[in-house]
Amino acid sequence: MKPDCLFASHALLPGGWAQDVLLQWDAQGLLTAVTPQAAPSDAPRAAGPVLPGMPNLHSHAFQRAFAGLTEYRGTAHDSFWSWRDLMYRFAARIAPEQLHAIATWLYVEMLEAGYTSVCEFHYLHHDEGGRPYADDATLSRALLRAAREAGIGITLLPVLYQSSGFGGQAPRADQARFLRNTDSMLSLLELLALDTQGLEAHLGLAPHSLRAVPPDSLRTAVAALHAVAPRAPVHIHIAEQLQEVQDCLAWSGQRPVQWLLDHAAVDERWCLVHATHMDEDEYRRAAATGAVAGLCPSTEANLGDGIFDAARWQGLGGAWGLGSDSHVCVNAAEELMLLEYSQRLARRERNVLATPAQPEVATAQWLAAVQGGARATGRPVAGLQAGQLADFVELDACHVALDGLAPAQMLSAHVFASQRTSAVAGVWALGLRRVAGGRHALHHGAAQAFIAARTALLNPLD
Repeated sequence: MKPDCLFASHALLPGGWAQDVLLQWDAQGLLTAVTPQAAPSDAPRAAGPVLPGMPNLHSHAFQRAFAGLTEYRGTAHDSFWSWRDLMYRFAARIAPEQLHAIATWLYVEMLEAGYTSVCEFHYLHHDEGGRPYADDATLSRALLRAAREAGIGITLLPVLYQSSGFGGQAPRADQARFLRNTDSMLSLLELLALDTQGLEAHLGLAPHSLRAVPPDSLRTAVAALHAVAPRAPVHIHIAEQLQEVQDCLAWSGQRPVQWLLDHAAVDERWCLVHATHMDEDEYRRAAATGAVAGLCPSTEANLGDGIFDAARWQGLGGAWGLGSDSHVCVNAAEELMLLEYSQRLARRERNVLATPAQPEVATAQWLAAVQGGARATGRPVAGLQAGQLADFVELDACHVALDGLAPAQMLSAHVFASQRTSAVAGVWALGLRRVAGGRHALHHGAAQAFIAARTALLNPLD
């Protein structure tokens, strides 16, 4: 029988740190009470401070098996676009069971690192020849099965992908596995609706980007989604690369975010993934919509995208969350460190993302990323409060980087000073303990299956 309560000497609640907190949840995994200053009880005691679980708002699961394999110069000018060509070659080989194995290991890694939800931006739809499977949802269901087995909450975002460039340019041959017309996408969403009705799984839509989805398709697909699921999230890659901005200007006379805000009803249901290259007016207008900026610091650094001005966005009241995207890094704390350090390098200042309410940078970041990430998932994962899911992370107060520190200092050490050995002791998702002693129960078996899948992909029989 799963426990339905936990006592924490310190816990990070939406308003900040609280002492002697009793967490209680029901059989569905929803928190029923979060009580600070509670009298010690016979509830199990946390090994250290308890944090709200971190949503991961942007994932391409299959790319975990590709991480680390493009760190060499293969062209005279290496860039995002040359990386993309290599990634397409890798994606062309993946079979359903390999995708399941890769995603299961990835989701185990996420849980061990403190992520308790994932938004899966899923654009690998068809077989190796670009033909639909007999069950058109085969690859989507491989991801849902992986999430269920690992025990991580998932928001599945099937990707609408139709063209290779702005203005409806014909797709490339190596994009065949991604392509769907709008009717086909709506049929897929209908198929998946029955698989995503519980608290564990939710469904949304990801128009891939303005270069991959023509205006009419964007408008039709989003309207159809919201006609049947009014609160469903919509995620889109936007303004990630300078070339994308230049191509959008050449096509429309507008920058990508500017065009989107003028032609779509962007609001708090939207997640603008990357949004790296915006001008002052775009920052101001986009922040005012309530849309979440989906920041992926390790991937954006790996691909040479540029630096999102998080301090400007935050100053405008903009919401943001974290994604691990291509999974060169699967560590919520490290993504926060990279985000803060990128701001310091750009501004030549320190402690940039602290706030007047939360002068400890790590505390301010963790709370902001949980709130923004929750909005992007469309699931009740907005922190340690009644009505939200019992998704939380237990730090090890005896970890050498944390021992003897105050709770806010422990979180700071976890984010900025414990990369060599993780300070995560336990992780709960939907009220079930998924990680104990820093390890997931599936760790060994999932790792071996992942290695076998990657080996087969890198060494095909032909």
